[in-house]
Amino acid sequence: MATGVDRKAASGTPRLRAPLLQRVWLHRVDYLYVAPALGVMLLVIAYPVYYTITLSFFKTSPSLAMADSAFVGFDNYATVLASDSFRDTTMNTAIWTFFSTLVSFALGFGAALALDREFVGRGVLRGLLLVPYVVSAVAASYVWRWIYHSDYGVIGALATALHLTDRPINFLDNTHTALASLIVVNIWKEFPFAMIMMLAGLQTVPEHLHRAAMVDGAGPWHRFWHVTAPHLRGVSVVTLLLMAVANLNSFTIPWIMTGGGPAGSSDIWITQVYQIAFGRVRFGLASAYSVILFAAMMALGVAYVRALGGAKSARAE
Repeated sequence: MATGVDRKAASGTPRLRAPLLQRVWLHRVDYLYVAPALGVMLLVIAYPVYYTITLSFFKTSPSLAMADSAFVGFDNYATVLASDSFRDTTMNTAIWTFFSTLVSFALGFGAALALDREFVGRGVLRGLLLVPYVVSAVAASYVWRWIYHSDYGVIGALATALHLTDRPINFLDNTHTALASLIVVNIWKEFPFAMIMMLAGLQTVPEHLHRAAMVDGAGPWHRFWHVTAPHLRGVSVVTLLLMAVANLNSFTIPWIMTGGGPAGSSDIWITQVYQIAFGRVRFGLASAYSVILFAAMMALGVAYVRALGGAKSARAE
């Protein structure tokens, strides 16, 4: 009996040996529906990426005119990687991303476990905990700047009033505390996202498994470790990767609150790229820096796609 593919081939569709090409040809009309979206993506994503990579091999002029630019090969990459500022900024970026992601996830997970139980006022508490996430990052940055203010800040005033310190604490103008202060703000802003994701994951844990574990005499910790945790492994990995990507590319809070200062103590990759491009007007060097950042983001993106596929497989099982 002739298959559907054979019938299509016999009716005039050319025979294609490669299965992938064959599937593309059979669904050629379907691709017309996504062609506009693909065109927009090529225009706003693919072309800027291509232009940035091309620009990274040139020593550019402030006008960005390629006629005034000189091809320098990998010199921009060598300049970036050999600079002391890149080493210090990479360390700041690693600290910023690691602690922002890990602590935000831990707080969000704890809040999700608390909100997964039934109690009076749970809806109100859930709404209050979502406030940091829905507040604009720009507005939050300016509010926290005033909270941290060395002369008029709330934290410094309370610490002085309670006789914890002799004078208000200098959070943002101190090279030893600036980055940690920004991480606290970022954790406050991001932990609701982890809470939402983990709360959604908790809703998928089968209740009958908890009841069966209780019948077998398992305590709360054993039920969590042997029943809840395995079901949350996929969503946990996906949440951590999403937060890591967001933190690696986070610009608003560090730039508005400190601008990378003082003395570069809170500078991370994305703020350094901005300073090189628009402060020092060295677009070729900034493009090379951006490509390095893009490579790191792509690595996390590949890990995210694989984790997402693993999470779907786990749900299917």
